[in-house]
Amino acid sequence: MKIWVDDVRPAPEGYVWCKSVYDAIYVIEGAYLYHWVCKPDEEIELLDIDHDAGDYARYGGDYIKLLDWLEEVGLSLPIHIHSMNPVGVENMRRIIQRNKWIEV
Repeated sequence: MKIWVDDVRPAPEGYVWCKSVYDAIYVIEGAYLYHWVCKPDEEIELLDIDHDAGDYARYGGDYIKLLDWLEEVGLSLPIHIHSMNPVGVENMRRIIQRNKWIEV
């Protein structure tokens, strides 16, 4: 499963589109804890993430908060950042590098 986290840009074909941090947490927890989002043998292949959540920020904050959550729960996923916000990208990269996660 591939997860696309963005408030405006539609997900490419084959991705699950999450518009808020809470949506993404719900999908990730469902995939890894409860197996109702994907088959038990299917892993999350990629987290493709924006930085700015726009109007959806009220549902968990900007998307960097999703990385904070991943860090808190100790979950490592391959991550691609597609944000156009250079400061946001650098802040997200610091979290990725600190945790030695894979950036695609």
